[in-house]
Amino acid sequence: MHRLLRAAPLAVLVLATAACSQGVEVPLPDPAPSGAAAFTCASLHSGLPDHVDGQGVTASTPVSSWTSAWGDPAITLRCGVPTPAALKPDSQLLVVDGVSWLPEQLTAGYRFTTVDREVNVEVVVPAKYNPEADALADISPIVADKVSATGSATPTPTSS
Repeated sequence: MHRLLRAAPLAVLVLATAACSQGVEVPLPDPAPSGAAAFTCASLHSGLPDHVDGQGVTASTPVSSWTSAWGDPAITLRCGVPTPAALKPDSQLLVVDGVSWLPEQLTAGYRFTTVDREVNVEVVVPAKYNPEADALADISPIVADKVSATGSATPTPTSS
């Protein structure tokens, strides 16, 4: 009986470790944010809401202070992404709580990327959460608070 009792904590540890390694995959930004951008993303991450569009936080992998997820299918956020290639001088932007987002329709949902911030933030919302832009109402206030605006009301794409 003593052997069984000593083995039980090890079994619990193995199960807990396995559970922690599960989660929706959210690719890290490439290139990864560094310096002030990494600090800004970590600050944003620490202030993100527990719920987005009524969905609770979902474990994501790899664990990073640059990514987050909510719900199933997951609404995902990545901080420190490059300027979207789709951004043009005449792009139609969606402004939520003073944050300008470039909407891009995907096969099954939308990708929204900030275009007026010193560090770009990307949010992908599956079609299940139609209207997809509703998720931005929960995310935009913290983006406005934690990620400095560039001061440009009409963003222009950066050349590579």
